[in-house]
Amino acid sequence: MDDAQAVIGPVNLAARVDEALAVQAVAFGLDAEEIAVRRHIVLRHLLCPGARAYGATTPDGRLVGFVYGMPNDRTHWWSTVVEPYLRATGTADWLDASFVITELHVHPAFQGRGLGLGLITTITGTADEKRSILSAIDTESPARGLYRSLGYTDLARPVHFPSAARPYAVMGAPLPLARRN
Repeated sequence: MDDAQAVIGPVNLAARVDEALAVQAVAFGLDAEEIAVRRHIVLRHLLCPGARAYGATTPDGRLVGFVYGMPNDRTHWWSTVVEPYLRATGTADWLDASFVITELHVHPAFQGRGLGLGLITTITGTADEKRSILSAIDTESPARGLYRSLGYTDLARPVHFPSAARPYAVMGAPLPLARRN
């Protein structure tokens, strides 16, 4: 990867799903089988009302980061898994009137340049909802630090997804996001 600066803007994620999943595979450590499963999930999510995506693209057109999300729907799989955890912490109301950050990934060669910040603030800036929720691996990481700097706090942890080896944290923040260093 070169050092060219990437630009953030709307992206047709359905048309570029394989490029996005290649970024996610490197950033998140996915194997070919996991990529195939996630491809179907991403394409299905993009059909949901209000779903939208943004990408970080280099001047030569390479997708080096992406985010997508949608207004939360309590009937979606993710909500049904996290709801008991949120109920146990008294935060289940966060599933209502929330915009979900479904996936956010930046290629490791482009991390540390503000692309994750730009992607998440851009997409949440388009939301009509009063708050945002997401899940992140429950470990101290640059991603969790970024989320905290934007006002996300832990709503429930550890959260165990059926096919995930590692526990997650569900985090939420009021919108609009504001940098809180």
